[in-house]
Formats: sequence, C-alpha cells, structure tokens
Amino acid sequence: MSTKKSKKQKFGSTSEKRPAKRPKIMSLAEYEAGAKGPKKAAPGGAGSKTPARPPKDATAPEKTATRKRRGTSRGPSGLDAAAKVLAEAGEPLNTKDMVERMLAKGLWKTSGKTPQATLHAAISREIAAKGGASRFRKVERGRFELAK
Repeated sequence: MSTKKSKKQKFGSTSEKRPAKRPKIMSLAEYEAGAKGPKKAAPGGAGSKTPARPPKDATAPEKTATRKRRGTSRGPSGLDAAAKVLAEAGEPLNTKDMVERMLAKGLWKTSGKTPQATLHAAISREIAAKGGASRFRKVERGRFELAK
C-alpha cells in the first residue's frame, strides 16, 4: 500500500473547506469595462433611506480669533518671566538659576519635574525661530542673557 494520500483523501470529508478558487485573470479592457459599470445613486436620492443633505451656504462662517496668548490670563509666561529675571540680574544665567529666581519671586508657577529643561527648550526654540529678533542670546553652553 502506498503511504501517499490521494487528492480525495487529502481533505477527508466533503464538509471540510477547500481552498478558494483563483480569481479569473482578465485583460485591462475587461477590467475597465467592469469598473465603468452602472454608477450608484447619490445619498438621499429616490428610494434612499438616508435623508438628502442640505446645500452648503454660499458664505462660510467667519473664523474666530486665534487663541489668546497663554501668559496674559495666568500671569507671565515662562519666557516673559525669564526675560524679566535676566534683566534684573544683568548677567548671563543658566536655566536652573533662572527658574529658582522666577519661582522665588512668584513670576512663574510650574508643577513639572524638570522646569529648567522646559525653560531651556523654550528659550532655544525662540532663538532658533526668531534669530536676531529673539529676546535671548546664548552666551555659552547652558547660559543665556538678554539680547541687546
């Protein structure tokens, strides 16, 4: 007897699923003819279960003003407070010293774990974005002063 199973024995009973047949290979013309078949009706048309959409107004609603600057309603922002501290100090400071002075004077409130890193990133971002128009200038690694 042979140990190989025939095709009929491979799937056992007829109730087991057999692999699906491959889709018919068609030409590009056949594919395009099938794709250009009848179009579906627009939603809300005759016999549709969904209601028709109302037409859009010709005038779009006016946009509201952009959000207010963060520092106005909650006191000065971290950058504003840093500029004030640097102006009072008159010398370059690192961000750790700036944060200590800002918190001691009540110019800035924060609950973050690393406020000095936050301030350093904000100052660096302002310098990169505004360039020569920035309020700050990097003197050396980690130390900033007010731009003159």
